[in-house]
Amino acid sequence: MDKKKTVLILCTENTARSQMAEGLLRNMAGDRFEVLSAGTQPADAVHPLALKAMQEIGIDISGQYPKDIATYLGKTFIHYLFIVCSKANATCPRIWPGMAIQENRIYWPMEDPAATEGGEEERLEAFRRVRDELQTNLADWIEKA
Repeated sequence: MDKKKTVLILCTENTARSQMAEGLLRNMAGDRFEVLSAGTQPADAVHPLALKAMQEIGIDISGQYPKDIATYLGKTFIHYLFIVCSKANATCPRIWPGMAIQENRIYWPMEDPAATEGGEEERLEAFRRVRDELQTNLADWIEKA
């Protein structure tokens, strides 16, 4: 049996976009992939509104936590690298060590929902928009992978 391909989802703080994408891909693809996420400058915890937005669609990411890109860089063979923010795209290696095909480095710039100002409902709506956009992108990618 073939070993599962590893997907790393990268963002700056690894608190919202990459965490939601990690939970979504695990849920949508089952055990087809080993799914990881990390940040170039990880924060201390997953954003509470990311947890809430995911809970709304029945996905629990409360066991996930921010990790530093150094956790995986040069230590884990990555088959697919998804970068979901422009800041991480600017600082992430252009060629991931061990990644055989450069086309497997996929850049999906998403708005940072954590940067949204306003009341909780307005901020939660930003997390929902990003969650739904990630879900659409991942569904399209899974179909082709």
